[in-house]
Amino acid sequence: MEEVLETYQRTYTDDEVLVCLDETRKQHIKETRTPLPARPGEPGKYDFEYERNGVSHLFMLFAPLDGWRQVKVTDHHTQADWAQVVKELVDEHFPEKKKIVLVMDNLNTHKLSSLYTAFKPEEARSIAERIEIHYTPKHGSGLDMAEIEIGVMARQCLNRRIPDQDALKREIKAWQDQRNQRGVRVDWRFTTQNARVKLKSLYPAI
Repeated sequence: MEEVLETYQRTYTDDEVLVCLDETRKQHIKETRTPLPARPGEPGKYDFEYERNGVSHLFMLFAPLDGWRQVKVTDHHTQADWAQVVKELVDEHFPEKKKIVLVMDNLNTHKLSSLYTAFKPEEARSIAERIEIHYTPKHGSGLDMAEIEIGVMARQCLNRRIPDQDALKREIKAWQDQRNQRGVRVDWRFTTQNARVKLKSLYPAI
């Protein structure tokens, strides 16, 4: 826990960037009856019946100090999917950075070995050399600021029926672009000193 908190308190050079990564999913829901549009004094009406239309997986990349986020929508969340997300982070989103400090939870696919499963050893090594990984502790995924951004996305963008993956991608891109244009950041104030006081019960007794 303290390792992650101290990562958030570091001073970063122009050659470094802090990025948080987290995952979620969205079930696609199709309407079985045409909704009634809103009228003056009355909200729109939707039938309670619906049709399930699959699930998409979402990878949230969030640079909290830069006010940047990127959401990748995939069919699965395998080792290869995670590896591709990290490759794009290194090669496309931040190609000019020598070091990407990556904070994420300790999911079994979130390993450097996943890079070697997905890519040739030379390419996997070149990606691995550019990232510095810090894992949130077990049951401590709330320390991952990408989880906060996922919560915002869930409230502002995903809190309605979305019929398919194409529609999902359009909705997320519109939300993402708006947030990036505004440069919305996270004002993180929970420090190691706070943890030692407020979470004293979690530390071993000496």
